[in-house]
Amino acid sequence: MSPSIPTGTSPRLHNEDLAPAEHRKWGFYSLFAMWMSDIHSLGGYTFAAGLFALGLGAWQVFLALAVGIIIVFFLMNLSGFAGQKMGVPYPVLARISFGTFGANLPALIRALVAIAWYGIQTWLASRAVIVIVLKVWPDLKGLTGNNFLGESTLGWLAFLLVWALQLLLLRNGMDTIRRFQDWAGPAVWVVMALLVVYILANAGWNISLDLPGGTATWGVTQAFLAAVSLTVTYFSTLLLNFCDFSRFAPTRRAVGTANVWGLPVNFIAFSVVSVVVTAGTFKVYGQYIYDPVDVVGRINSIWALLLGAVTFAIATLGINVVANFVSPAYDLANVWPSKIDFRRGGLIAAVVALVITPWNLFNTPVVINLFLGGLGALLGPLFGIIMIDYYVLRHQHVVVHDLFREEGFYTYSGGWNPKAVLSFVVSAVPAVIIALVPTFAVLSAFSWFIGAAIAAVVHYLISRNDPRIAESVRAAMAEEAGAQPPQARTA
Repeated sequence: MSPSIPTGTSPRLHNEDLAPAEHRKWGFYSLFAMWMSDIHSLGGYTFAAGLFALGLGAWQVFLALAVGIIIVFFLMNLSGFAGQKMGVPYPVLARISFGTFGANLPALIRALVAIAWYGIQTWLASRAVIVIVLKVWPDLKGLTGNNFLGESTLGWLAFLLVWALQLLLLRNGMDTIRRFQDWAGPAVWVVMALLVVYILANAGWNISLDLPGGTATWGVTQAFLAAVSLTVTYFSTLLLNFCDFSRFAPTRRAVGTANVWGLPVNFIAFSVVSVVVTAGTFKVYGQYIYDPVDVVGRINSIWALLLGAVTFAIATLGINVVANFVSPAYDLANVWPSKIDFRRGGLIAAVVALVITPWNLFNTPVVINLFLGGLGALLGPLFGIIMIDYYVLRHQHVVVHDLFREEGFYTYSGGWNPKAVLSFVVSAVPAVIIALVPTFAVLSAFSWFIGAAIAAVVHYLISRNDPRIAESVRAAMAEEAGAQPPQARTA
C-alpha cells in the first residue's frame, strides 16, 4: 500500500488516477501476460524475420535478439522498480527531473508517439476483421471498391468496430485492462503453437532457418550491433512508461520476475517460433510469407481462418492497449488533472487517433520517417534524463507528496527544471539528426542509445552539484526514517 497524499496538493497536479496507487492487483501473472500481449503482435511476429535484411545469418540474428532483450530487461527494470516503489505513472515520474509542470514536455512527446501508433495499430487490426468478414460474407466485397478519405466503406466499418471495442476497456480503467491482458497474450501462444505444428508437419519437419536477407553494407559487426540496438529501440516506448503498469504491482519481486519471464524468455521463444513459421512457409507454399494472418488464410478451413484472424486481431489490440493506449491516457490527464482523468484522457487519445485517418499516415513513408521517426528519436534522451536523475543523482530518494504540490522540491523555476530542458535539447538535436539524415545512415540504428547517453551525461554533469537535489534527498531520507521533512526551497 502506498502512502496517502497529504493536504496541500494542487488540483493542477493531482487527481485519483495520477496519485500513488493504493490497490496493487498487478501481480506476477498480470505483468507477465502484459508482456505477452505486447510481444505477441503482428509487429513482434515480423520483427525477428526483418533483422535478416541487415545481412545476418540465423545464429547471428538469434544472438542479437538475445543480447538486445537482455539489455531491455535491465533497462525496463529501472522504470518498473521506480513505478512500483512510488506507485506513480510516467508523467508523474517525469516531474522529479523536469519539474511539476515541465513534465508535460516528456509526457506530450510520449503521447504524440502513442496516439499516432494507436491509430495505425487499430487500422492494422481492422485488416484482420476484413479478412473474416469477406470469408464469411463474400458478397460484401462490393463495399471495398469506393474511397472516402482514403478508405473504403468496409474499411471504415471494420476500423470503427475495432476502435469502439478498444474503448470498452475504459469501463473500469486499468482493472478492465488487466483482465483483458490476462488472457489476450496467452491466447496467441495457443494459435502460434498450432501453426508451428501445422507448418512443420507439412514441411516434412525439415526447414532452413536462414531466411533471405540483404547485404551487410557496413560489415557484419555493424549489422550485428544494429540488430541489438533495434531490438532495444523496439521497446523504447515502454522503457519510458512501464511504470504505468508496475505501479500496481504489490512487490518489487513481482516486477522483476515478470520481466524475466515476459522479456528474455518469452521474447526469444516467440521470435524463434515466428522465424520457424516464416521459414516453413517457403517449403510449404513456395514463398516466404511474413504475415501470420495470410499463413492462416491459406489453410483450407474456414474455422482455422476465423481462429487465426480473430486471435491476431486480439493480439494487435493487446499491444495497442499496452504500448499506445494507457500512456496517452495518463499523459493527457497530467496536462489538466482537474478536468481530465484516465478515462477522459483515453477517450481524447482515441478521438484524435480517429481524426488523423491513420491509414494515410501509414501509407505515407515521408510522414512515418520524419514525424514518427523524429519523435521516436526523442525517447532516448527522455529516458536518459529521467533515469540518471532518479537513480544516480537522487539514489531513489523522492518526497512523493511534493510531486503534487506547486511549492515543493520539484517546483524548480515556475514548475520547470531548466537543467533538464537544456539536457534534453542538447541530446535531442544529434539524436534526431542521426535518425533522419541519410548521411548518418550507418549510425541511425543507434540513435536511441546515442540520445540516451548524451542526455544522461549532460544532465549528470550540470546537475550533480545542485544543492536543491541534495536538499530533496535529505528530506526524502528523513521522511523514510519517520522524521518530519524540512521545507523545500522553490527558488
